[in-house]
Amino acid sequence: MFSLNVPVPGEIKALAGELHPELTRFDRIRERHTLLAKRFDTGLDDDADSLPRLRERLRPLLRDHDTRELTLCVTGFDYFETPPRGPGPVLYLVVESPDLYALHRRLCASFGAVEGLEGDEYTPHVTLARSGRIADAEDLATRRGIDPIEWTADELLVRDSRYREDTARIPF
Repeated sequence: MFSLNVPVPGEIKALAGELHPELTRFDRIRERHTLLAKRFDTGLDDDADSLPRLRERLRPLLRDHDTRELTLCVTGFDYFETPPRGPGPVLYLVVESPDLYALHRRLCASFGAVEGLEGDEYTPHVTLARSGRIADAEDLATRRGIDPIEWTADELLVRDSRYREDTARIPF
């Protein structure tokens, strides 16, 4: 399965490293930080399992997007008590971006929305850790503040979940 992700800046990786001692309360700490823009599902679209076809369909959609970049901002922490997939809770960095929401809606219109994860349920975020006590997620989400981290992205990455690697870069 492929996904389309926004590159995450070094400041977010540095913040995650700084938080590492507090994240050890969780069973799984995310070492690789990503920001999902769209997951592609073969049940919704036949091209979702073909990188060449997927890339060719994405290029015009991204070129025709309203801007040539996405403006994004990490503003704090939150958690999913019961995530749509995998064990909870999931502690994450909140990402605010009208540009990303607009792009996500456009991609869902073209490729379909994965139920429970996309469309109206879409919550842009960078996962830090998962699987542990809800009280620990709540504690970190409410107690710990951060200075906002703003950045722009002028390309997106296609990730292959089978190999856990980026397989293509697509500029706006």
